[in-house]
Amino acid sequence: MQTPPLDALIPAPNRRQAMDWSLVLASQGIEHVIQQDDAAGWALAVAVGDHERALAQIQLYRQENRHWRWRRPLFQPGLFFDWSSLAWVLLTVFFYGWSEARADLRTPGQMDGTALAHGEWWRLFTATWLHADLAHLAANVVFGFLFLGLVMGRYGPGVGLLAAYLAGVGGNIAAWLVHEPTLRGLGASGVVMGALGLFTTQSFALLKRPNAIAFRLFAGAILAGLMLFVFLGTSPGTDVVAHLGGFITGLLLGSLLALAPRLVHQPWVNLAAAILFVALVILPWWLALTSGL
Repeated sequence: MQTPPLDALIPAPNRRQAMDWSLVLASQGIEHVIQQDDAAGWALAVAVGDHERALAQIQLYRQENRHWRWRRPLFQPGLFFDWSSLAWVLLTVFFYGWSEARADLRTPGQMDGTALAHGEWWRLFTATWLHADLAHLAANVVFGFLFLGLVMGRYGPGVGLLAAYLAGVGGNIAAWLVHEPTLRGLGASGVVMGALGLFTTQSFALLKRPNAIAFRLFAGAILAGLMLFVFLGTSPGTDVVAHLGGFITGLLLGSLLALAPRLVHQPWVNLAAAILFVALVILPWWLALTSGL
């Protein structure tokens, strides 16, 4: 099959924009080349049949990045890291400091199979903010910062953060179903594994390009995600069930988000997701702290 000529030009204001837009087109499987000459300046050359789709993807990219200054491209085409994942890190550290200053905070907030069976559903959320010690906190914060930054860069800051949080809740539900009523647990490991699952599913976009190279890249990405899970999520002394539940929930949520890639990047959708995330932090903790009153 002969490759169509790349004779439709998309002008770029400068070299940096041309490189950024090239990453966007590459992530969508749109064939293109970067051109530059003294008279016309910088431009991207695409096939006539891809011209409208290329313009739409560039416009979507410009709309997304007009509002999110923390988002930065990485070396891989279409891969972004959102530094606003630092907000999750700071919130997690805050809860650790709070629990250290107030020793009784873990009692109403940690996972407890018997309490959950009696309707204390908020523990599914509050337990993700508590940690047993500094080493436990440090491990989750380091990997959580990396995975959440990638997920928030892929799905949008609000949507990515909320999805990872819900994946952590999914991990706690899985642990409760398996261990109840003996369950006792806490930690953000389910959130971290959920973020890993969400990031793994971003490779599903490669299946839109029906060729052997795309399939090999997809298989390699899935295998890499599974290997990372085995390496990080099955360590001795950890709750493998909660980790696996978070990872699988992340995969499922990522698959759902992949069905509406343009919708999840809308600023209003991310704002709504961020508001819901804040509500799901405040309300469960309010219920936990007032449950004994």
